[in-house]
Amino acid sequence: MVVPFPRRAIVRRRRAFALLGTVQATLIFTITVVSVPLPAIGTLWGLTRSELILVSAAYALSFSGLLLFGGRLVDRYGGRRLLLTGLAFFAVASTAAAFSNGFEMLVAARFGQGVGAALAAPAAVAVLHRLYADPASHRRAMARWGGLSVLGATAGILTAGVCTWVSWRYMFAPGIAVAILGLLIAPRLVPRSAPVERPQLDLFAAVLATAGVTLVSYGLVVTDQYPWTDPMVAGPLGGGVLLLLLFIAVEARGRSPLLPLSFLDDTSRIVGLLTIAFAAAGASLITLLLGLYLQQIRDWTPLRTSAAFLPYGITLLLAGRLCRRRLERRGPHGVIAFGLTCAAAGLLLLATLDPSTPYTTGILPSLLLVATGLALAFAGATVLSLAGVQARQAGLAGGVMNTAMEVGPTVGLTMLMAVAAARSAHLADAGAVVATTGGYAWAFGAAGVAFALLAMLVTITDRPRRRPDAAPVAALPASNRLALPAAPRRFTPALDTKPSTKRPIPAATGPSPWF
Repeated sequence: MVVPFPRRAIVRRRRAFALLGTVQATLIFTITVVSVPLPAIGTLWGLTRSELILVSAAYALSFSGLLLFGGRLVDRYGGRRLLLTGLAFFAVASTAAAFSNGFEMLVAARFGQGVGAALAAPAAVAVLHRLYADPASHRRAMARWGGLSVLGATAGILTAGVCTWVSWRYMFAPGIAVAILGLLIAPRLVPRSAPVERPQLDLFAAVLATAGVTLVSYGLVVTDQYPWTDPMVAGPLGGGVLLLLLFIAVEARGRSPLLPLSFLDDTSRIVGLLTIAFAAAGASLITLLLGLYLQQIRDWTPLRTSAAFLPYGITLLLAGRLCRRRLERRGPHGVIAFGLTCAAAGLLLLATLDPSTPYTTGILPSLLLVATGLALAFAGATVLSLAGVQARQAGLAGGVMNTAMEVGPTVGLTMLMAVAAARSAHLADAGAVVATTGGYAWAFGAAGVAFALLAMLVTITDRPRRRPDAAPVAALPASNRLALPAAPRRFTPALDTKPSTKRPIPAATGPSPWF
């Protein structure tokens, strides 16, 4: 039987979760908030299309490229220390971005934001792993955590319209405020955490992974401007793929690999990471193409376009709050499959989009379906991705999960925009408006089919789940237990060590007993 935590410790833990969740949402918010103000920035400094792409992608390039290395730094030096370091980087870079006096300074500041985010994001996951040490509370926390990223992305779109109406420089204010708030409050709420063990840092593998992911991501991003055969695309893509293959070879033989290949030797974790990548790509597709459709085809203002996504954001929030019961009743696989099916239905409805589709009866129902599906899919996928992770790999797990979240939109949008471009070229004789809308509709349709196929894959790979009361909480290491600064010692959770008479208790280092 587990002795309850004191009320003060529970309140402190909830506040810590709220702070870390706000940080995570803000890190994703920073990706999307720049999308709407880009034309105003281009007009101010006379930027070319390639320069605008770099302004938009600079943050995601450094964020995604450094996440694996950032995760291992967290495992070596502790979550709290790297969280504060990442927030400090993020605050300074966001301030520099807000006061940029030219293109070069803005791009450099966006890269700096990504460096800070690559440290703070896996650190937040590692801290949560320590705060919610027992499997049951960790599942519930991760279910809530899963929807924060897509909610942050939507908040970025909503804020972008207001910022464009006032000044694009204000879009960096929320990030500065959250980073400063985190630096002030985190030392009081987040416990000091000595790493369980200090893994060796393979700097050569880190350089290979960072350079490989960054080059591949950049090559995919610039396909919006250059054809696939152009050296500007083929060069970064080819070089990035070679570096990633070399990274895999180095990791397979290394004594202390940056990403142990055994970490991915779990079907459930692979399903969870795939779902995160697909869901992140779907969320990006919705905000990007619907935003373009409403402004370019329907001639809506940026502020009105942002308001159109308000029901979408509210639905994400409400659906995320309903995930816990569904996870307890159906398990992560069932929740993911149901969420992907809902999202697929919404995307397939958008495949009927035309230049005069009404918002209330045509677009809004699709937005509500997609939002519900994405919230459920993210919640279940986060639980699967972090199931059975040991304390010494908590930072690594956070880095891998956030990498999937960053790489998914880059790869997914590139493929779907290629589908849209092919369809638009086919409809060129019908006029620019019809051709563009037809391309968007085909991209939504292709995404809907992909989501439906992934839902089938998740159902096929589902395994019989053990009952929650068979959870092996007894084998948790002492270093994994809750350690809060002001909690009295006598309230250290006492874990039941009595074995079950019905079935053997598996070791805690194996797969999560929930599945």
